[in-house]
Amino acid sequence: EMAWDIRPAARTDDIESTLDYRAVAKRVAAFVEESRFKLIEAMAEAIAELIQKEFGVTWLCVSIHKPSAVRGSRDVGVRIERGTT
Repeated sequence: EMAWDIRPAARTDDIESTLDYRAVAKRVAAFVEESRFKLIEAMAEAIAELIQKEFGVTWLCVSIHKPSAVRGSRDVGVRIERGTT
């Protein structure tokens, strides 16, 4: 989740006026593929920092899940919120 003022895009109906979610997703995917984190907590913090610095997002919520990481559970994960709305 990312906070963004969508009013300019709503007025213009132009992708150049908004946050390009596809560009964010591609950048995060490339970053994760290049990285070697031991903890999903470290990965979540790094992803949040990357999005805020490179895309100017003031508030975001990052959720990372690690299916089958713990025997007897389907999923474990972390969720962090950073910034201000």
